[in-house]
Amino acid sequence: MSKTMLINTTEGHECRIAVVSNGRLEELYTERTSSASQVGNIYKGRVTNIEPSIQAAFIDFGGTKNGFLHISDVHPQHFPSGDKNAVEPVGRRTAHKTRPPIQKCLNRGQEIIVQMTKEGIGTKGPTMTTYLSIPGRLMVFMPGMKHIGISRKIEDEDDRGKLRSILDQLDVPNEVGIIVRTAGVAKSKRDLQRDLSYLSRLWSSVKQRAHQSKAPAEVYQESDLVVRTIRDVFDSQINRIVCDSEDVATTVREFLDVAVPRAKCTIELYLDHKGLFSEFGIEAELQRIHSRTVELPGGGSLVFDQTEALVAIDVNSGSFRQHSNAEKNALKLNLLAAEEICRQLRLRDMGGVIVCDFVDLRQDKNRRQVEKAMRDGLKKDRAKSKVLRLSSFGLMELTRQRLRPSLKQSIYSRCPRCAGSGLVMSDESVALEVMRKLRAACSDTDVTVVEVAVAPTVAQHLANAQRRLIADLERETERTITVLADDDLTQQEIQLVCRNARGSEINCEPPPPTKGDRNARDDMPKTIDLRQYLAEKDKPDGKKDGKDDKGGDGGDGDKKKKSRRGRRGGRRKKKSDAQSGEKQNRDSKDESKKDNSDRQDKGRNDGNDDGGTKKKRRRGRRGGRRHKKTSDRNNNRGDSKDSNDNNKGGNQGNNGNDKGEKN
Repeated sequence: MSKTMLINTTEGHECRIAVVSNGRLEELYTERTSSASQVGNIYKGRVTNIEPSIQAAFIDFGGTKNGFLHISDVHPQHFPSGDKNAVEPVGRRTAHKTRPPIQKCLNRGQEIIVQMTKEGIGTKGPTMTTYLSIPGRLMVFMPGMKHIGISRKIEDEDDRGKLRSILDQLDVPNEVGIIVRTAGVAKSKRDLQRDLSYLSRLWSSVKQRAHQSKAPAEVYQESDLVVRTIRDVFDSQINRIVCDSEDVATTVREFLDVAVPRAKCTIELYLDHKGLFSEFGIEAELQRIHSRTVELPGGGSLVFDQTEALVAIDVNSGSFRQHSNAEKNALKLNLLAAEEICRQLRLRDMGGVIVCDFVDLRQDKNRRQVEKAMRDGLKKDRAKSKVLRLSSFGLMELTRQRLRPSLKQSIYSRCPRCAGSGLVMSDESVALEVMRKLRAACSDTDVTVVEVAVAPTVAQHLANAQRRLIADLERETERTITVLADDDLTQQEIQLVCRNARGSEINCEPPPPTKGDRNARDDMPKTIDLRQYLAEKDKPDGKKDGKDDKGGDGGDGDKKKKSRRGRRGGRRKKKSDAQSGEKQNRDSKDESKKDNSDRQDKGRNDGNDDGGTKKKRRRGRRGGRRHKKTSDRNNNRGDSKDSNDNNKGGNQGNNGNDKGEKN
C-alpha cells in the first residue's frame, strides 16, 4: 500500500506534515515557530526545590516553568550509595519501592543533566528525566544503560532473530544501551554500525558541552519537525514526498541521501498557488478533525468531549441500519467506530485517560472482536497505549501517551465570553444578579447614586421586565439608580459604580466574612424570631413589650433581673387576685338571684299593666342585666391591693380568734 507525504510550510511561522494513504488522511504533524516542541532536548539544570511529600524535585532548566522530576525518573547514579558509573538494564529500572527518598538523592542547588519527556500542559510544568536517550535513524542511543534490545513493534520472530545476530557483532561502547527501531529491520551490519558510530560522536559532544556550560543551559536540541518526522515516520511504503518550499525539499533530499541512501522515493516540488493541502483535499479533512462530531459511513456518528482529566467518546447509532439483526447491526457499527476512533486519536493527538461508550453488545465473543479491532488500530500509532476490556455497560477504558497538548489545544484558545464552557448566562439570569447587587449597594447608608453597566441585551431586559422593581427600590431606599448599556462588555459582565452625596466614587462591595466562630462574631446578620416579629407588628405603636421608641431592650443586666423578679411577683399577685375574685363572684351571684326573685314577685303583682308598660319593664330588666354583668366584671377586676388587704386582714382576725380560744 503506497503512501504520500505532504509537507506544507509557511516560512517562519508554521510547518504541517500529512501522510495520505489512498486519498485518506492517516497522520498529521504540526508545529509553529512560536511554540516549537522541546521534547527530547537535554539540559544542564539546577535543583531549586525538593518536595518529599510527593517524592519529586523541581529543576530550573532555563524555561518559563521549572521542570518536574519524580523519584522514578532518577538514575541510580544519583543514589546516595550509588556509583557514579552505575548502569541499569534497558527496560528494567529499579523498582520504586526499593529506591531511596528523593531528599537523600538530590540537594537544593545541585547541578544535574536532565531531558524533557513531556511538555507542560496548562498550569503544569514540563516533565523531566535523568534517563537520557538520543534517537537515531535506525536505533536509539541510551547512556547509562547496559542492554541491547529490539523494538516491541517488530513482532516477526525471523526479523528479530536476524537483528540479534547482527547486534552481537556490533562494537557497542561501554555503559551504553541501544534499542533497534523498526527502521532497522532488513538493514545490514554496516548500516547499523554507521548509525551507532554517529550517535556515539554526538553523545561525546553533548558531554563536552555540558561540562563547559553553566546551569541552566541547553546542551542538546532535537531536530526540526521535518527532519524529525522523516526520521521517525519514513518507511518503505512512502514512495512520494511533495513539498511546497524549495529549501525544505533540499533538506529532505540531503537527509535521505545520508540516512536512507537506497530509498526508492521521489521528492517533488509543488508550484501552484492554490495550496498544497487544498489541492489534495486535506483542508476539508482538517475542518472535520476540529469538529466535535464525526460522521461514520452508514449513518452513525462519534461525539468527542475533552476535559482536563479525560476524553469521552460516545458512539451514536443514528440511522445506521445495515443489518436486520440488532446484535449484528451493533457489532458492525462498533467495528467501524473502533477503527475511526484510533484514527481520530492519532490526528487529534489526544492523550491521557480515554473512555469510549460503544453500543451495547450481549454476546462476549462480539465484545472481544471490538477489543481486538481497537488493539489492531492502535498498533499504527507511535504513542504508547493500553486498552482494557469492554465492560457489560459498553464502556472501554484506555490510556494513550501524551507528549504535548492536543491539536485542539494548540490551535484554539479559550473563549473570553464563556471561558471555554460554550455556555453563557441568559439575559434573565444576569438581570436577576444585577437586582441582587443593586439591593445590596442601596443598603449602604453612604451611597446616594448607583450606576450599573451591562451588555445591551441585559440592559434591554432590565428596562422592560425589571423596570417596576427598580422604581420600587429607588422609592424605598431614596437612591438614584442608572442602567447603562455597554457594547464592550460580555454577556455576563456587570460593572457597578456607587457614589456618595459629594459625587465621589466609593466601594460598595461587602467585606469578606471573617474567620472564626460565627456565633462569637459581631457581624452576624440582623434577624428576629418570626413569632416575635408578627406579635410586634400587630401591636399599636408605642405599646411593644420590652421595647423603647428606638427599638432597644430597655436596660442593662441589673434592670433585666429586676424585671424578671417583677414578673414573678406579678404572677403571685394575679393568683391572689383570682382567689378573691372567685369569692366576690359567689357573693354577687347570691345577690343577683335574690334580686331576680324580688322582680318576679313584683311582676306578678303588676300583671294588670298595659302592654307598653310591660315592654318598658322588659327593656329595663334587660338593661339591668347588662348593668349587672358589667358590674360583675368590674368586681372581678377589682383592685388587687384592696382584695389582698381584706384577705390579709381576715386572716389576721382569724388567727387572733384562734389564739384567744387557745388562751
